[in-house]
Amino acid sequence: MPVTLIARYQVRSGHEATVQEALTRMAARVKADEPGCLLYQANRSIEVENLFCLYEVYADEAALVAHRETPHFAEIVEGEIVPLLDKREREVYTQVVA
Repeated sequence: MPVTLIARYQVRSGHEATVQEALTRMAARVKADEPGCLLYQANRSIEVENLFCLYEVYADEAALVAHRETPHFAEIVEGEIVPLLDKREREVYTQVVA
């Protein structure tokens, strides 16, 4: 059953462009290396300059776990993005209706 992850990143002021560039690289790596990821969409708020929202859909929970264990997740998300955040929230959902 598909699993959806919604992550919200509140970026420290002045680091928005850096995070946006890192998310662009991350999306390319996910698309190339993670067949279990059905959708990886990074979005930036049009109302709050430093707010980003990631919308990700995985084939199943195992694919989500595998995503978090990839070298590119460690390098880009944990290594580059997280240190630039004031706040990070994550919510995980299972699909109710196909």
